[in-house]
Amino acid sequence: MLTGKHLIAGEWVGSEATFASDPAHGPSHEFAVGTPAHVDAAAQAAEEAFATFGWSTRGKRAALLYRIADEIDARGDAITQIGCQETGLPEARLQGERGRTVGQLRLFADHIEAREYLDKRHDPALPDRAPLPRPDLRMIQRPLGPVAVFGASNFPLAFSVAGGDTAAALAAGCPVIVKGHPAHPGTGEIVAQAIDAAVKATGNPAGTFSLIQSDGIGVGTALAQHSLIRAVGFTGSLRAGRALFDLCAQRPEPIPFFGELGSVNPMFVLPRAAATRGAEIGTGWAGSLTMGAGQFCTNPGIAIVVDGPDAEALQFAAQTALNETAEQTMLTNGISDAYRKGVADFAAGTGVSHIVRNESAPRQAAPNLFSVSGEDWVADDSLHHEVFGPAGIIVRVRDEDQMLDIAGAIEGQLTCTLHMDADDAETARKLVPVLERKAGRLLANGFPTGVEVCDSMVHGGPYPASTNFGATSVGTLSIRRFLRPVCYQNIPANLLPDKL
Repeated sequence: MLTGKHLIAGEWVGSEATFASDPAHGPSHEFAVGTPAHVDAAAQAAEEAFATFGWSTRGKRAALLYRIADEIDARGDAITQIGCQETGLPEARLQGERGRTVGQLRLFADHIEAREYLDKRHDPALPDRAPLPRPDLRMIQRPLGPVAVFGASNFPLAFSVAGGDTAAALAAGCPVIVKGHPAHPGTGEIVAQAIDAAVKATGNPAGTFSLIQSDGIGVGTALAQHSLIRAVGFTGSLRAGRALFDLCAQRPEPIPFFGELGSVNPMFVLPRAAATRGAEIGTGWAGSLTMGAGQFCTNPGIAIVVDGPDAEALQFAAQTALNETAEQTMLTNGISDAYRKGVADFAAGTGVSHIVRNESAPRQAAPNLFSVSGEDWVADDSLHHEVFGPAGIIVRVRDEDQMLDIAGAIEGQLTCTLHMDADDAETARKLVPVLERKAGRLLANGFPTGVEVCDSMVHGGPYPASTNFGATSVGTLSIRRFLRPVCYQNIPANLLPDKL
């Protein structure tokens, strides 16, 4: 059952002020509005917990992650029910996302038990080395301290209360305070109940995890500025993420802000691939573009193709598929409003043709498709920005040289895709060195929607895709974000961390 309260160090705490959830269907519920006092209480408890949790064994932290996964699964039906009501997402999507979430928790538990995240190094002492002896040096990764995590609107499970940032921070040994997202506060509370049960069952300190609900910016600002918070994990819009990034950087003691801020995920359709299977690519693109109403940060919003009959075939196939795609419910009214504005901005762009034109009802999204020349796309910066929803632009370039120019002009991305055949290899070899500087993940002959949770995945990229291009928010490498290297010189063995 929902309490409508915050979870702070194992206790459910209310507030005088409340806000009402705005579900796509089903009942609305009242939730407490967090305050800076709640943030301070959670941060103090997290710091106290870090004194033991930060030095806990890998096995104890793995046991916590396994237990969280089990507790979430035990509440699976309740999570699916309220998640569907709050977000409008279908049951199958919520069930799949829950599977991904618990799978990630278990993967991280396996990973830390295998010690692969520690990067241990040891240079033994060389007392007889001339002209100077070398001391005994040992290095290991150590946890940062309390971490603030911001829930994401588009992933109520995989990128929210028990999502990748929380799982990675807990795996590293960092207590977590989550700022719940107002788009799905009930879903967030049930997941927090699961984490709370797991913390208590495994004997971890109460301050290991807290959840603070809010429908405004006050809690987020207080978290980013609190002196005990040592890092922030965020998935969301460029505007909100940049504001939080600036707050973290402007602190008297700046802290890392790991923000995943979105991307247009360009696809480069090389000439031979366009000639042999342009229509197939166009149809596949339409499916990727409209998956989940286009509400994925890896949604491929731009297709770059050499102008001519092959581009026409790709466009016609995409147009046909999009015209057959029904309107879909969006996660929030605010996202729906932003989608309609983004479509209007694209339509007003320089030299833009509106190929598939649809009006979207409130909280709904119908697909839209545009076409523009390479010259006009480069010249009009408004066409470079992400529109969160099922809107795509075909950029028609003169030739392969202009395609390379486009690759050089794009900003940082989460993904870049090459659609290519064997005869496109020479052009691909020119593009890859450019694109690997632009994105965290390069694909060939696929679509970027769908991010595998595994050791080698990178979900991040140069700014503005993310605020730290050396990190990933998905996969086991994401644990490293919440660790720092510490070197121990001639430290007696009984004072070293157990892992050394």
